[in-house]
Amino acid sequence: MITPVPDGHTVVLKNRESLEVSGVRQVESFDDKSVVLETTLGLLSIRGSGLHINQLNVEEEKLEMEGEITILEYSPDRAQLRGKGLLARLLK
Repeated sequence: MITPVPDGHTVVLKNRESLEVSGVRQVESFDDKSVVLETTLGLLSIRGSGLHINQLNVEEEKLEMEGEITILEYSPDRAQLRGKGLLARLLK
């Protein structure tokens, strides 16, 4: 069994189609256009189209996903990230 490195975090994006993330503590939300992850360095919001989580291993803190990835955005806290989504929806 592989022991996860505490506070280790990497993001590997291949051809804007395949994403591997380590240091994933949990998945906050997901659908085919947006995935929000709690990582060891804060919340990571991934946006695009046709997003699909292929593998999630919380014990090893790893996630693999695919789809057309257009935006990777970090936020230090949940309120800030959720506030942006709500504000964006209200201004549409």
